[in-house]
Amino acid sequence: MKNPIRLLTIFMLITILSCSEKDFSENYADPGKIANSTVEKQFAGFLQANKDYVLPAYTNYFVVLRTTLSRFNQVVGWTNGNNQYVPGEAGIKEHWDNYYGMLAQYRELEKIYQDLTAEEQADKRIFMIAATIYLYDHTQRLVDLHGAVPFSKAGMLSQNGGDYISSLPAYDSAETVYTTLLDGLKSMASELNSITLSDGVQLGFSNQDFVNGGDLTTWKKYCNSLRLRMLTRVSASSEFGARAQSEISEILSNPGTYPTVDDNAENVDVDVTNLDSPINSKSFENGFESWNGNLAGKVMIDHMNTNADPRLRALFEPGESAEGAYIGLDPTLNEPEQTAALNTGTISLYNRSTLSRNQYFPGMLMSAAEVSFLKAEAYLGTNDAMAKQYYEMGIEQSIDFYFAVRELSNDNTAGALAPTDQAEIDAYVAAADVSWDDATSEMDKLKRIATQKWIHFNVVQMYEGWAEIRRLDLPGFDFWLDTANAQTLPPTRWIYPSSERVYNTDNYNAVSGQDNLDTKLFWDIN
Repeated sequence: MKNPIRLLTIFMLITILSCSEKDFSENYADPGKIANSTVEKQFAGFLQANKDYVLPAYTNYFVVLRTTLSRFNQVVGWTNGNNQYVPGEAGIKEHWDNYYGMLAQYRELEKIYQDLTAEEQADKRIFMIAATIYLYDHTQRLVDLHGAVPFSKAGMLSQNGGDYISSLPAYDSAETVYTTLLDGLKSMASELNSITLSDGVQLGFSNQDFVNGGDLTTWKKYCNSLRLRMLTRVSASSEFGARAQSEISEILSNPGTYPTVDDNAENVDVDVTNLDSPINSKSFENGFESWNGNLAGKVMIDHMNTNADPRLRALFEPGESAEGAYIGLDPTLNEPEQTAALNTGTISLYNRSTLSRNQYFPGMLMSAAEVSFLKAEAYLGTNDAMAKQYYEMGIEQSIDFYFAVRELSNDNTAGALAPTDQAEIDAYVAAADVSWDDATSEMDKLKRIATQKWIHFNVVQMYEGWAEIRRLDLPGFDFWLDTANAQTLPPTRWIYPSSERVYNTDNYNAVSGQDNLDTKLFWDIN
């Protein structure tokens, strides 16, 4: 007989918060006491359920990212080792379980909302719209990691009266999920233009929404920026190419109807305002710095050095024995050579005061720089002046972001950060490997966009970074070849957690033929 405790996890019941987060425990429903909850409280619990995959936190950085995407993206330096290109079961399971715990919270929100009267549903519609936008953001991430996933029928145990067998979820294809997400976001983008909130609902929404503070305009911009990201992701695929071109054009041509995140002041993120609350980045330090997880990689450091990138000093610290020089660890060396380099004390670290020891570091969801780079790519090949404008705008927004986030920091381990200015930024934009006008072809311009997006995402948005690297095959990296193992280079997807094979066997078997590390996502056509 299956272990019912294990089934609670596999079938996506609600994840219960730890005692250290008791301040939030009253703001979302225990499924056994669902009648006592409200739309407002359940919405807060839904957002809370995955906050540690938005705000920098220990499990995400140490268990999930340290041995996977931080290396696959070459945003860190690491010592090469046996079987390093196979994502570990612990990391896969942690991310998978967290997503489905969040999805279970969403299903409970749906259940509460559906029990309201028609008038009450209309009054509180904003909670469902906002929750769905947020869910779709993280659903795209899951699909981009695995491909086909349980979605349309997942998280239904409570709705199905606790019937485990009928709640075993089938897998939806990646294309099907993307269609659902894009259809839903387009519909919600239009609905948000006409929605109005009563004073009471606005107050409740503002109090429970710790992502956008109940600001309708920011939710509109999040929705349309997310559409732009997803449409760009699938733009080269045969299934979505025409749709992507049409809808991207519609968004760019109608900023009044489809506003996007256009300035750092509009960034969609979870801000840290009170270190005594659960909304903080206190565990960023241990998650990122433990086991040398914060070493600098050679490719990024070399690019920044060569082109005098102002972000270099904001993002990195010179090694103790480097005499002020920024040096990254070469990923193509063998382990003894890398160890020797590390022993010299010259390898740079990620700037601890900007990043890992900055307990006020925000949880990033959508930034102005990312949106600008998406727009630059959209205009590439059709309107060079607009492509250049958004490319250069994205660079400046990225620089401003990292210097601004340093100002939030409550740590000075790395010492004072010399400010940047417009002259330094302009010099960087004109540098040999950065200048738009010096690019020799459309492909060269695309590589420059991809490189700037890679630098911007960095160790802050590694999931998005890996998806874009696979989609474009840019900037392009060399890796040490692990000839002792079958997986000699980084994979193109993550496999499913073993729990799916054990507890959701029949549905897993339907997609098992795709469950290997080298099956590309449908949008990964390069």
